[in-house]
Amino acid sequence: MAPDNRFKLNTANMNTAQAHAAGIDVGLRQYMLRVYNYMTLGLALTGGVAFAASTSPELMQTIHGTGLRLVVMLAPLGFVIFFMARLHAMKPATAQMVFWAFAVIMGLFLSYIFLTYTGASITRVFFITAGTFAGMSLYGYTTKRDLSGFGSFLFMGLIGVFIAMVVNAFLQSSAMEFVISVVGVLVFVGLTAYDTQAIKSIYSETDTGATQEKKAIMGALRLYLDFINLFIMLLRLFGNRN
Repeated sequence: MAPDNRFKLNTANMNTAQAHAAGIDVGLRQYMLRVYNYMTLGLALTGGVAFAASTSPELMQTIHGTGLRLVVMLAPLGFVIFFMARLHAMKPATAQMVFWAFAVIMGLFLSYIFLTYTGASITRVFFITAGTFAGMSLYGYTTKRDLSGFGSFLFMGLIGVFIAMVVNAFLQSSAMEFVISVVGVLVFVGLTAYDTQAIKSIYSETDTGATQEKKAIMGALRLYLDFINLFIMLLRLFGNRN
């Protein structure tokens, strides 16, 4: 083959590869945008339900002053377990319904914060959380460093925080609560970056529309949980109680 023909062939191959990579980048951005949109709408729904519930003394008494409180506390965990176990068999519309229902239940559970903390401190901590989350999620999305090695460490930290919270529910130690909150912030900051990279890594341009939609909803749930838990930990550290 003549040199000029080989050059033309290599150039054509390079252009094809570049076009393919550009197509992947566009698809990935659209996929991640859906993840963030779902997460944002879920957070908005949770916040709206929590605030609306807090304005009704009767509803607050029913949720937090009776045996229903335990149901409301455990319901989000049940939703997450059900969602992860059954997502593969769900249609995208069903997955969306479960996600929105989960956001509503979380709103009922979190309604107590509007009675426990001042509105100004809730707003301040929300923006602190949003800024921290955005920075760590951006890092997870853009970094070339493989964060998968931190997964087991972060998971162990998460289990440790959960166990410590259960123990402190009986001890009622303010010092232990402070330590739990600090460690919790570190764990969920790390999980935000880790989960963002993991969500990005499972994107595939060959997925069907339904598969991508369900992946986006699952990714939104993971980031939603990171944001909510980071917010709660920061609120326990910096929130001003009523």
